[in-house]
Amino acid sequence: MTRPVVVTGLGLVGPWGAGRDGLRADLCAGRARLSPLPEPGRLETRLGVAPGPRVAWAGRVEPAALAPWLPAAEARRMSKPSRLAVAAARMALVDAGFDGDGDGDGGWAELAEDAALVLATVYGPSSVSEAMEEQILLTGPEAASPALFAEAVANAPAAQVARLIGARGANLTMTAREAGPLLAIRQADAEVASGRSRAALAGVADELTPLLQGVLDRFGALARGRRAGEPPVARPFDRRRSGFVSGEGAAVVVVEDAETAAGRGQRPLAAVLATGAAFDPTAPRAGWGTGHRPLGAALRRVLDRAGLGPGAIDLVVSGASGSRAGDRLEALTLRAAWGDQPLPAVVAPRGVTGALGGGHLAAGILALEGAVFGPSPGFREPDPELGVVPWAGGPFPRPVHRVLLSALAVGGGAAWLVLESGEYVP
Repeated sequence: MTRPVVVTGLGLVGPWGAGRDGLRADLCAGRARLSPLPEPGRLETRLGVAPGPRVAWAGRVEPAALAPWLPAAEARRMSKPSRLAVAAARMALVDAGFDGDGDGDGGWAELAEDAALVLATVYGPSSVSEAMEEQILLTGPEAASPALFAEAVANAPAAQVARLIGARGANLTMTAREAGPLLAIRQADAEVASGRSRAALAGVADELTPLLQGVLDRFGALARGRRAGEPPVARPFDRRRSGFVSGEGAAVVVVEDAETAAGRGQRPLAAVLATGAAFDPTAPRAGWGTGHRPLGAALRRVLDRAGLGPGAIDLVVSGASGSRAGDRLEALTLRAAWGDQPLPAVVAPRGVTGALGGGHLAAGILALEGAVFGPSPGFREPDPELGVVPWAGGPFPRPVHRVLLSALAVGGGAAWLVLESGEYVP
């Protein structure tokens, strides 16, 4: 028998700053907060992958946003993803009624003994890896600093978070591209539901660098501004969509055994009703596939196992980002799952938050808290092949009590998460 699992805390940092308020305002306005990237450095120039002027924009995190959650003395030996993850994790603990330093206040010390930690990342600590590559390529192998290596691996952020908050349960890092954040929640849910942990932290942390932006540009993945010096627009689900906008940030949630949360008087933000995963074998390693029918059937089974018909979902928080192939697969998968029934309202927050970071995950929780979503950035003309029109903005047609978060990944991964408003948790 598995235990009911609830979400009790949310911490997030992104281009909007730290916490909910900035993201809530950007989602309501349908605003992507993009800024120009730094000028290309020696490594980008040497490799010939500097981002062009029409794509040299991204949603970036200002260091000042982390200052209340991460003292400079701790931050100086960390990669940027580690800093983002630690700040978001401490914020999530405070939001869940614990002490953010993990020193025992609020009852965290007892739960930390078996608390699991599951973080996702798409590209890992890129800037540290690039620093090592620059030393090796431009100076010679003997110049590589061994001190950088510990922060150059994908699981460094999870290790730093666990060290600083005292989480001594399972420690896992997901590298499943766009599906990673939802798979991290799925694994954390399994750790708590099985009784291996009474609480867990799960989420995502990613950074964006000029070199990474240049590589994504080479793959033709990025939306472009109309002319040099103008920021790009993502246009999820639009017929004219041409790619996604980049962003960075972190989002971390605290998940707990429902009985544990109730015992300490903490009101849940949401209950985890269902999680699911699938794989599309038609996908190439660096692209989306065409297997929307089996993916749609897999999503329908996720809902059926939880006793949820499609009509039980009030809102779909889609992972569509403006990619031509990715948005097509997302739309056709949703339509295959719903069959001849009409889809609920669909929002595509990655048009606001960027394709990296935790904005997509956070948007699902904010929707349950009553956030108002504005128009999807750049959406003007429906794509007749897709049959999905994102929400045009304003209050939803019915109260949002249950949300489906959907994330389809380059390379074939797929993940889904159904959350129910915390007000319905006994």
